[in-house]
Amino acid sequence: MPSLKDLKNRIESVKSTRKITKAMQMVAAAKLRRAQEAAEAARPYATKFNEVVGSLASSTVQSDSSPRLLVGTGSTQTHLLVVLTSERGLCGGFNSNIVKKVKAHAEKLLADGKQIKIVTVGKKGRDQLKRDYAHFFVGHFDFSDTKNINYSNAEEVSRDILSRFNSDEFDIATIFFSKFISVVSQEPQGLQVIPAEFNFDDADKSISTFFEYEPEEEAILKDLLPRGVTTQIFTGLLENGASEQGARMSAMDNATRNAGDMIDRLTIQYNRSRQAVITNELIEIISGAEAL
Repeated sequence: MPSLKDLKNRIESVKSTRKITKAMQMVAAAKLRRAQEAAEAARPYATKFNEVVGSLASSTVQSDSSPRLLVGTGSTQTHLLVVLTSERGLCGGFNSNIVKKVKAHAEKLLADGKQIKIVTVGKKGRDQLKRDYAHFFVGHFDFSDTKNINYSNAEEVSRDILSRFNSDEFDIATIFFSKFISVVSQEPQGLQVIPAEFNFDDADKSISTFFEYEPEEEAILKDLLPRGVTTQIFTGLLENGASEQGARMSAMDNATRNAGDMIDRLTIQYNRSRQAVITNELIEIISGAEAL
């Protein structure tokens, strides 16, 4: 049975931990507001950009001169998995959920006889994947020194991916990130960015109806498709930023509540132990007095 001093020290230790988790929760709440605003502001741009490019792609007759980013290499053998996770932990299951989706996708590809290559953005995802998939790693991006993710960070990742595609290192590229739904809900996503995929049934037909393009659609697509890759990566990074802070805020709130419950239990145990010690001392005093 722990002594009174041990219980008291443990109570003080848990109280210190609760202060830290409460502070982290408040910091995450402040960061979440900015990250959520950035993610939500980027969504309409990304949606309209995809509509424009999708409309152009739907009206383009695919031929040998069509952009490779649109028609692909003609093979589906080698897949590049771009895993977007956080640089820091203490954010609940945010990183684990993304990694779980990546592993499921990778195992399916390997079972189908495909080859995979992995590029990681954020060390937490890399740390979780390296035990089983380290031999598939081909690149890594560390943004731990970046205070706020911006478009130039997405361009850095995009340039590397496009360079690998132009060098015929892979046939299909998919990015993995977590879409922000709410503070308690973040949905892991897998989005194919090379070759570009569009839902032509949902394409905005009015774009093609009311606008004529100069130069031709294929020439425009050659310029827009690389930007589309960057846009998708930037959107994924922004969604991740909001999801990370939401998950961290929720995790730290739970940790703070659990610390409070532990303090209550330890305090009750301390009081009972203290009362037992006092009772024993009284019994000894009374027994000694009766002996005299």
